[in-house]
Amino acid sequence: MWGVQQVAVKVANGGISPLLQAGLRSAGAAILVFAWTWLRGVRLFERDGSLGLGLLIACLFSGEFALAYWGLDYTTASRGVLFFYTTPFFVALGAHFFIPQERLHRLKVIGLLAAFVGIAIAVADSLELPTSRELIGDGLLLGAAGLWGATIVVIKGSRLAQVSPHKVLLYQLAGSAAGLLVASPLIGEPGITDPSWLVLSCLAYQTVLVAFASYLVWFWLIARYPASTISAFAFLTPIFGMIAGAVLLGEHITSLLVAAMLLVAGGIYLVNRPPAAAPSRCARGIPRDRR
Repeated sequence: MWGVQQVAVKVANGGISPLLQAGLRSAGAAILVFAWTWLRGVRLFERDGSLGLGLLIACLFSGEFALAYWGLDYTTASRGVLFFYTTPFFVALGAHFFIPQERLHRLKVIGLLAAFVGIAIAVADSLELPTSRELIGDGLLLGAAGLWGATIVVIKGSRLAQVSPHKVLLYQLAGSAAGLLVASPLIGEPGITDPSWLVLSCLAYQTVLVAFASYLVWFWLIARYPASTISAFAFLTPIFGMIAGAVLLGEHITSLLVAAMLLVAGGIYLVNRPPAAAPSRCARGIPRDRR
């Protein structure tokens, strides 16, 4: 779902301005999340001291998708998904400084280096193109990834980690909907220029399947299974994104871009892989009675 989302955004950008599209997506998903929590009896408006932090992650979420949707107006979906899913590297760096129990270790450092080599290869690939338009889009998507990483670090390193995931998600969706829908006319976006069935279908896909259903399933999985194990499946997103861009949009995938994707995916794996535990004395052949 997340890989195909980049294609859906790019297609819908042809008929709906980027900020307006992102705002409509957030607004629709927020309504669905609110209805879902109301039907399930989840309490959202208890006093838990999370409002200030909720507004902060709403601002980060707004900036993230403003940059992401703008960026996909400049670069290809295949390239966009590569840069957008560099987020785990920003999370690893932020967690090292702000979450004491998640310091960087050697494997993570190697993973970060591999990932940034992959990004450098992807940038070098874009330099072969006749214009610098893709570079602008790549930079915007990389900025969006940084904001997404900052959002995750704020959530994991604050009291929001103990707040209902439904409420955390609603903070982001409702806050970004308000900000993006107001910002769109203020910056002079043309709005909805081609409300074709394809454009509206792509918007519906993002709203219902991605921002509502997949995010709720993601939180449900994280609450019940080891986060590192579940997060590993996100490594497949750039692969699916590149395949979707090639199959659905006819985008050309170069050998350099494939190499960049492999390095980024490998780097994400190393960043999220826990360090090997030192062998116990028994494992080294020391009898238990002499420990």
